[in-house]
Amino acid sequence: MLPGDGHEIGSRGSRTSRGGAPALVWLLAAACGAPGDASGAPRVEEACRASAARADRLAEIGPRGELLLASGRRAVLSGLRWPDEPAFDAAARGWLHAYRGASLVLTERGAEDRWGRRRADAIAGEAEPVDLAGGLVAAGLAYADAGEADTLCRPALRTLESAPRAAGLGIWAGGPLAATDAAALSARAGRFTVVEGRILHVGERSARTYLDFARRGGQGLTVTVQKRSWRILSEQGLSAATLRGRLVRIRGMVEIGRGPFIDLAGVEGIEVVEGERALRR
Repeated sequence: MLPGDGHEIGSRGSRTSRGGAPALVWLLAAACGAPGDASGAPRVEEACRASAARADRLAEIGPRGELLLASGRRAVLSGLRWPDEPAFDAAARGWLHAYRGASLVLTERGAEDRWGRRRADAIAGEAEPVDLAGGLVAAGLAYADAGEADTLCRPALRTLESAPRAAGLGIWAGGPLAATDAAALSARAGRFTVVEGRILHVGERSARTYLDFARRGGQGLTVTVQKRSWRILSEQGLSAATLRGRLVRIRGMVEIGRGPFIDLAGVEGIEVVEGERALRR
């Protein structure tokens, strides 16, 4: 089974394999990675377009989970955000290290980055094949994240976050931060963070839109959405009217201006989570 991922803000039941999660689930995540449109037909953006699967071998693990391959090529796992914290960085590297020397089936996506690497889905091993990206996410050792892209090429990876988030495993040990916890957010300045909260106010401006999570005069998160991203979100039904009062999950780098804020890197950085379990504190 192969993979097919008024404001002014200051400066900017299957067999279990290694890692403890079912290998079958990880393979299903790989296979169901292509986004679709409302009609159910595949909608593959250029950055998500997959190459033909090819064989290689994992020779070594580079910084931040870079895959150094026996062929001499380098790759990074598609749809992942590597953890910033040294302890989780070490744990994620250790998890991958268990597959050093293993045969891989690689399906590359998009073009090379500026370091000459390709984003890839990677299935390791033969007797019990394991989806490396799915394994890291299921173990609570990496986030599913599209970065600045408008589409998460492997949306099934987001689903795999649910279990470690509910159990408080790894990077989810403290749960998503509350959008009203200004002190905790400020302590995360300069780092990728997942935040949950209810949008109390939406301020649309010509160049960007502001999503406020604290009442006027209070301390809390503000999310800025650039004009292009706001247009895409509106086309997807996420407008000022539909977002106001909704519980959402935000992913991005925390910055500090007059208070903590996140400049949304892409439209995948916001999820409506109304109806999920109560916010962990």
